Amino acid sequence: MHYVYIVRCIDDTLYTGYTIDMEKRIKAHNKGNGAKYTRGRLPVKLCFYEEYDTKSEAMRREYKIKHLSRKKKLDLIGGNNK
Repeated sequence: MHYVYIVRCIDDTLYTGYTIDMEKRIKAHNKGNGAKYTRGRLPVKLCFYEEYDTKSEAMRREYKIKHLSRKKKLDLIGGNNK
């Protein structure tokens, strides 16, 4: 499976990413080994994810989410908390 996810950082910002191993990726973020953006904003909490069969589908969706406004991201999270 391929996943697109959103985490909420300690400073209440949102980070969107892609992974094939959700548990490992969230642990990496919280150890400071994830994205550069999240390193200074720990801990992070997973608040949303979607599953895709192919990497290309997931990457397209990640791109679209990253270009949403904060409000639209919050609407997405609010309607599908996981």
